[in-house]
Amino acid sequence: MTAQTAEQFDQRTRAALAGLLLAMADDEFVLGFWDSEWTGIAPVLEEDVAFASLAQDEIGHAQALYRLLTEVQGGDPDKVAFGRAPEAYRHARLLDHPRTDWAFSVARRFLYDTADAARLDALAASAYRPLAELVAKLRREETYHLLHMHAWMERLADGGEEPRSRLEAALERLWPDARCVLAGIDDAPLVAAGVLAEPLAAVERRWLGGLAPVLERLGLPLPSTTAPPAAGCRGPERSDDFRWLWEQFTMVYRSDPEAAW
Repeated sequence: MTAQTAEQFDQRTRAALAGLLLAMADDEFVLGFWDSEWTGIAPVLEEDVAFASLAQDEIGHAQALYRLLTEVQGGDPDKVAFGRAPEAYRHARLLDHPRTDWAFSVARRFLYDTADAARLDALAASAYRPLAELVAKLRREETYHLLHMHAWMERLADGGEEPRSRLEAALERLWPDARCVLAGIDDAPLVAAGVLAEPLAAVERRWLGGLAPVLERLGLPLPSTTAPPAAGCRGPERSDDFRWLWEQFTMVYRSDPEAAW
């Protein structure tokens, strides 16, 4: 399909594109801040550096997506990132949970990164050229995130009774909310316009199809996929844990919203 500018899309498609960009940006932004909490307290020194790097990447991805969003709908990227109330964030409910323990953070990143990879695949040939160009960059960096999380999944699954039990418990707790990564978006106009290669329901099936052999190889159960994700996958209701995180990452901005940082 011929590449288009945002101005060439009709009103519904532009609104859906803005919704997609906001959801993706908020996903990366919130995950980056949760993972930054491991800096200095990760289980091994190398992971202090690695998780800090992952967090920095995600916040950088969010910044690029917020900029693209403001090109579509106007506004200031910093104000979009830091100037909203907690209820206005549209990250997946998977990211409402606190950091918890290491196995929990590994499980969350694994579920998010694999779902996000499937989403990026569906955007790689987007008819909206600025998004396709950004996705090409994101996919290169996310490849290393996936490799890192696959290595930690194997390490915990094979690490003995306690690491494995913690990993299994985390996967079970997170699973219903993991499916929210590929939900809560008005995707029909995006597919029609060629922004998305396929509906997000098809992206989810592809994600689940790739997830099953990985979990099977590790001897981990694949949770049920019969029930659809619960309503409110992307807000507006937000957990107390996210509200605490919001207080932390907006603190400086809220001290002087008109300042030029």
